[in-house]
Amino acid sequence: MTTTPRAYVAGPLFDEGERWWIEQVDQLVADAGFITFLPHRDNPPKDEFNVRAIFENDKRGIDEADVVVANLNGVLTDDGTAWELGYAYAKDKYIIGLHTDWRMRFPHEVVNLMMECSMDRLVRNLDDLRAALAEWLATR
Repeated sequence: MTTTPRAYVAGPLFDEGERWWIEQVDQLVADAGFITFLPHRDNPPKDEFNVRAIFENDKRGIDEADVVVANLNGVLTDDGTAWELGYAYAKDKYIIGLHTDWRMRFPHEVVNLMMECSMDRLVRNLDDLRAALAEWLATR
């Protein structure tokens, strides 16, 4: 019997638009058949007393994930998301980067080469994300 796969959904969460977008991504991942971890949903509101607990909870979310899906949109990738990608890479997680932003950062790279080379897949829209998740599920 196989267990339901888990996905950590990473990305910036600093304004309503970013939270709305990552919630759309999270719903797509859940609809694809994953139990998801979404940091702003699965942690208490941050205050001066619980930052270490949130850090540990997020790290545990990556540790327990089979797949990490990361929103890489923006002129620069969010620094917390970049850390999550690096940690997931070090833990040998399957990483799918989502970059729907039409701005290119470098002539031959969509995002910073260290992030780009850390990912198993880089997709440019939600349909391609859905397909990448289905492909991963089919090969597990």
